Amino acid sequence: MIRPATLNDRDAMTKVFAALNLFNNDELKFMSNLVDSYFDKTLGEGHYWIVSDDNGITSAAYYAPESFGQDVYNLYFIGVLPNHQGKGTGSSILKYVENHLKKLGQRLLLVETSGLPNFEKAREFYLKNNYEKEATIREYYKEGDDKIVFRKKLTIS
Repeated sequence: MIRPATLNDRDAMTKVFAALNLFNNDELKFMSNLVDSYFDKTLGEGHYWIVSDDNGITSAAYYAPESFGQDVYNLYFIGVLPNHQGKGTGSSILKYVENHLKKLGQRLLLVETSGLPNFEKAREFYLKNNYEKEATIREYYKEGDDKIVFRKKLTIS
């Protein structure tokens, strides 16, 4: 069951972040602080954390509006516990995000990820879910670590 995250989900969500083995300690702390800011309502309007709860939290996602793009959202995080990957959970939670944003009248969903080899599965995941690779910003995160941007149009022209 995919649903909005509640404060009771906080610890399980941070376990999802850590289990992915993609983030260093500073990044994990940032993610935890982001969750806290969501629950204490300091992030502002239009920010969403959702979870997949299958007898325990198996995945989480965070999406929020782009500051300067009209009707544009950014999927800042999506992650599935390693032992639940490859079972359609990630695609289901991504579809939930897309459908929610369509109901809100949003027109584009952007996703960014690293160009490092350990993010290859993430890049393949977005392509498999019909996202277009829009841009590569070389050495964005740090020297040798590109930012790869994907996009999906949510409205039909």
